Amino acid sequence: MDLDLNLVRGFVVTAETLHFGRAASRMGTSQQALSKRIARLESLLDVRLFERTAGTRLTPAGERFLPAAREALSAGERAVAAARGDTPAVRIDVWGHLYAPLRTVAEVAQALDVQVEPGPGRDWPSVAQALSRGDTDLGFGRAHPLPTKSTAGLAERVVRLEPVDALVGPYHPLAGSAALRPAELRDSTLCCPAELDRLDFLRQFADAFGVARWQDGPNLGLEHLVRHVQADPACFTLFPADAPLPGHASLRSIPLVDPTPLYAWSVIWRSSPRHPLLDAVLDGFARTGGARRWLDYRPGRDWLPDADLARLRPGPLG
Repeated sequence: MDLDLNLVRGFVVTAETLHFGRAASRMGTSQQALSKRIARLESLLDVRLFERTAGTRLTPAGERFLPAAREALSAGERAVAAARGDTPAVRIDVWGHLYAPLRTVAEVAQALDVQVEPGPGRDWPSVAQALSRGDTDLGFGRAHPLPTKSTAGLAERVVRLEPVDALVGPYHPLAGSAALRPAELRDSTLCCPAELDRLDFLRQFADAFGVARWQDGPNLGLEHLVRHVQADPACFTLFPADAPLPGHASLRSIPLVDPTPLYAWSVIWRSSPRHPLLDAVLDGFARTGGARRWLDYRPGRDWLPDADLARLRPGPLG
C-alpha cells in the first residue's frame, strides 16, 4: 500500500491535539476536510484510528500507528531535503534558562559545519514531549527522572559537568570565605529559583548535605533571584561557576570544595528516527568538551547525584 503523507500528517496532528477543530486550525484547513482525510486513511488501512464518542481518543490501532506515522513524516522531510540538496538545520530546544544553557550550545555550534536552530523549551518534561512528537531534533539541559512513558524512545548523553559555586550576599556570615565545603551551608537557607519539587539538583543537594531550610516560589527570573540573595543574609543559592551573573558587585560567588558539586548538562534525542546530522552534532559536543575538559569527574573530589552518575554512559533514558 502507498501511503499519502498528507493523510498521515492529518492523523499525526489530530493525534497530538485529540481535537479535530484545533488540528484543522493548526493545519490551515477546515474541520470537514480533515475529517475526510482521517476517514480516507482509516479506509486505506482498514482499521479505526480514533474513537469519536465522548471526546476524541486514539484506538489501540491508532496508538500503534502513531510512532511509525511520525517516522514516515520525518523520512519524507529528509527525502525532500536530499532531493533539493538542502542541508537540514538541527533544531535544539534548551531549558534551564537561569543557568544560561545557550552558552554551552554556542561554543559547540561555532565549531560545527552544521546549521543549528536553538529554541527555548519551558522545562525538561515539555522538551521530552516535543522530542517524542518530532517537533524538535535535540534537547539540551539537565535531565532528571521522569515517568518511563514520558521518555520512551529517547536517548541521552551527558556532555558537560559544570562546577557550581555558592552565591551569597554581602552580609551572609560566610561571605568572606575563599572557599566552602557544602556541609558548611547546612545552617543557611537555600534560595530556590522555582518550586523545589521542580528542581531536582537543588533538592538532592539539600538532602545530601543537610540543608534543612529553603525558600522557593514561582520562577521570576535571575534578577529577582540574585536580588533576594543579596538582601537576605541567611540565604544562599547555587549557581554554575561559568554562568554569567548580573552586575551586582556586592554578591559573592564562592567555590565549593570537598566535594565540589557538579551540574550535569545533557543532550537528548529520539532513538528513531535519527536526525541525519545527529552524529556530527554529538561529535562536536565531544570534541569541544574534550578540549575544555567538560567531563572531568573524580570520585571523592566531586559530587554528583546518584541518578547523574548513572547517566555518564550514553544510552536510553528511563
